[in-house]
Amino acid sequence: MGKVETYIRDGIAKKGGLLFALIDPVDYKSPADAISAGAAAGEGGADIILIGGSMGAQGELLDNVTKSIKEKASVPVVLFPGNISTVTKHADAVYFMSLLNSRNPYWISQAQMLAAPSVKKLGLEALPVGYIVISPGGTVGFVGDVNLVPRDKPQIAAAIAMAAEMSGSRLVLTDCGSNPKDGHMPLEMVTAVSRSISVPYIAAGGIRTPEQAAAVIAAGAGAVQVGTALEKGGDTRKKVAEFVRAIREAGKKRI
Repeated sequence: MGKVETYIRDGIAKKGGLLFALIDPVDYKSPADAISAGAAAGEGGADIILIGGSMGAQGELLDNVTKSIKEKASVPVVLFPGNISTVTKHADAVYFMSLLNSRNPYWISQAQMLAAPSVKKLGLEALPVGYIVISPGGTVGFVGDVNLVPRDKPQIAAAIAMAAEMSGSRLVLTDCGSNPKDGHMPLEMVTAVSRSISVPYIAAGGIRTPEQAAAVIAAGAGAVQVGTALEKGGDTRKKVAEFVRAIREAGKKRI
């Protein structure tokens, strides 16, 4: 177990809930705006700064944004890859994800095989993540050719999460896509997943407010991953601080 994974586990144990702030460079007007948002997220108290997304975050853009955020951040910078090209030596770690409910074996094991040599050569810590996509799925659902978990079937999400842990994933991530119309996944599904596994559980997709983030933590997630809510302009540092405050309050009740 590497430093970042230990940091995540210890943080959940001590704080009850963590905030992972996702910066997708493609979704910002300029690289400078993405860098500024990442730095502000760290200043606001985010526990992890994630960099990446479903399409386009690669090459020189990824290198420059990651390097600049890393220079300003005091917390781990982790890659959230959309494919095998979303890697850079300037990060601390990478979500080494298997998209478990994809219909295409490429996203379950082939991409991982192709990426593994690069990840090892770059010296990145690989975080073994079982990735589960919930309806409506958004861009990742389309790109990943996903057999989406219905929102009213928490037992299916829980079963996939159990399979992830039994197969060796040391973190589980559920995601219903970027900015879904119906909001984040149902709280009963969060609870079902969290009760089915013993590894750290990260919930993502559609979490737009600090109150929603607190509810997801209270329902059982160990960490909340937020991206779109930070891209809407305004004071990113203040927004992140508000999310962190709400998550910590919910987390205290769980400890």
